[in-house]
Amino acid sequence: MTRLYNDPVNFVDEATEGFVAAHAQRVCQVPGGVIRSTRSEPGTVAVVIGGGSGHYPAFAGLVGQGLAHGAVMGNLFASPSAQQVYNVCKAANNGAGVLLSFGNYAGDVLHFGQARERLIREGIPCEIVAVIDDVSSAGQDELHKRRGIAGDLTVFKIAAAAAEAGYSLEEVVRVSRAANLRTRSMGVAFDGCTLPGAKDALFHVPAGKMAVGLGIHGEPGISEQDVPSADALAELLVSHLMEEIPDGVGGVEGAKASVLLNGLGSIKYEELFVVYRRVNQLLTEAGLEIVEPEVGELVTSLDMAGASLTLFWLDDELERLWKAPADAPAYRKGSLEAAPPIDASELDIPDADAIPPASEASIAAARCLYQGLSATRKIIDEKVEELGRLDAIAGDGDHGIGMQRGVVAAELAAEDAVSRSAGAGTLLRMAAEAWSDRAGGTSGAIWGVMLNALSVTLGDDDAPTPAHYAEGITKAKNDVMAFGKAKLGDKTLVDALAPFSEALEQAVDAGDDLATAWRKAVEACEAAATATSELRPKMGRARPLAEKSLGTPDPGAVSLSLIVAAIQPVIDR
Repeated sequence: MTRLYNDPVNFVDEATEGFVAAHAQRVCQVPGGVIRSTRSEPGTVAVVIGGGSGHYPAFAGLVGQGLAHGAVMGNLFASPSAQQVYNVCKAANNGAGVLLSFGNYAGDVLHFGQARERLIREGIPCEIVAVIDDVSSAGQDELHKRRGIAGDLTVFKIAAAAAEAGYSLEEVVRVSRAANLRTRSMGVAFDGCTLPGAKDALFHVPAGKMAVGLGIHGEPGISEQDVPSADALAELLVSHLMEEIPDGVGGVEGAKASVLLNGLGSIKYEELFVVYRRVNQLLTEAGLEIVEPEVGELVTSLDMAGASLTLFWLDDELERLWKAPADAPAYRKGSLEAAPPIDASELDIPDADAIPPASEASIAAARCLYQGLSATRKIIDEKVEELGRLDAIAGDGDHGIGMQRGVVAAELAAEDAVSRSAGAGTLLRMAAEAWSDRAGGTSGAIWGVMLNALSVTLGDDDAPTPAHYAEGITKAKNDVMAFGKAKLGDKTLVDALAPFSEALEQAVDAGDDLATAWRKAVEACEAAATATSELRPKMGRARPLAEKSLGTPDPGAVSLSLIVAAIQPVIDR
């Protein structure tokens, strides 16, 4: 279990502070994460990685010369917010664009995607490569649904080495995607990890059993079996990975690959070496040439008892980039001449506190929106346990507490905005950033997207009309579907949001005032949220447990229906 902490709420902040103090010659802290403390070559691509904390050395430990230029650090096992991603990218930018790379999890996809759009609007080219190495999380016909585990390192290293070599953003993306498609991983777990302050682990594996294919957050594996010997585990992992040779590799005989044997937190190095001994024998006997393997903790999960094996199939270019020198706190190879330190005063760190001017009509609308957020907080406070219970049936049970964290932060940000005479658009933007930042995870990303969509539509100049609100909700729906890739019928919040948006738009177009139109839309939303109980989830962490979800409505859809209904009395005033 996690034994050494002070206040669990401050665990990530204090760990980050200590990490930076220990490695000041390589990294420095910026809002949202860390960047290199050494100068990078001007006019080169910046590689920014990230995700939830609790996976050290991923992600902050992989920042340094020859590796990432910055790492965004979310809360424990929670995706960082779009604002955090944006802040780190602005500070790390070298003038030739930014590549964002992270494990393929819904919250990360949403938050990094939002940050990318914002950077592009500001004229900073930005592309994304989401790592998809875990073979147990989806079949070969659905590679885009696979999650990223220890194969993160191969993609990050290739991208960073290419950037260091002066590749253009287009070329960095090309080799990163090639590395992504040539990386395959599979993990096992013997027991779960314990969050700081928690009384028990996030999950348990039955005594004497091993979960095969388990994810780094405790996502379900493909089976359970008896704990094997070290040799038998090596044989199991190798046999699974050798069943899936990436396109373009050809035969195994004479092929080259790097091998990563990763400990997830509690498995000791000596144990890993015993396993790797047999892994090396098996791969060599198969005719594979092993290039610069890695054995150790590469992507962990706090104190999880488990391990994963990664095969990274190389071509000549990927081999050269894999072998390139690097000097990061937790990953070093080859020899590099130390770069000079940066001047922190030169960093481009956005001023998040600025309040732009607004019209009196927009300031008045902002006060009403603040009341709407207060009503939202009240209903979520009342329903937090129920939302958690719904989520626990086929998910990880954190939807209620995540929503509560987000709306509390959003209300406080809105209160601050009102006290400083912010317009409607600015209030919503501040609330969106606070909700996304504090809630983390998928729900935080989605509500950040929705509030940002309303922010852009309402702005700070005009008095919002019913048409403005209908347009903003439609944009929110479209943006959520674009960023999250969810469709109607996938059993997500979209199944309630789309009917709400359509009903609101139809009523406004028919000439209804906002209160009447909103009431009709609420009825459509509530009915649609209830109807999600008959759907099977096709996205997110509930997807592997689809059958368990039948008969239970989607918690995201339910929370949306509760919120829009709670706002109705504010609109009626």
